Amino acid sequence: MSLTFPDIERYALADQIRRASKSVCANLAEGFAKQSLSPAEFRRFIGMALGSADEMRLWSRYCLDLGYIDEACWQVWRDEYQEVAKMLQGLLRKSRARL
Repeated sequence: MSLTFPDIERYALADQIRRASKSVCANLAEGFAKQSLSPAEFRRFIGMALGSADEMRLWSRYCLDLGYIDEACWQVWRDEYQEVAKMLQGLLRKSRARL
């Protein structure tokens, strides 16, 4: 969807959306790889993934407000990233309980 944004947003908002969405998965993968060495480091990466999910919710609202996406798309993005955030919060709680 971000590839359809106006040229002025190609290297700004559209790029930020793509980086934030990729960051959720990348942070989880990196943290998972380090969990055997440091559970605290794993939790830190979960927190960064959570931040990226929340960031996506913010950027999606900007996209709606700027007219780059319609209300239906915004609702899907908002709901999906809210669900991702809930899953990450659950993972973070479970990782803390392992202490």
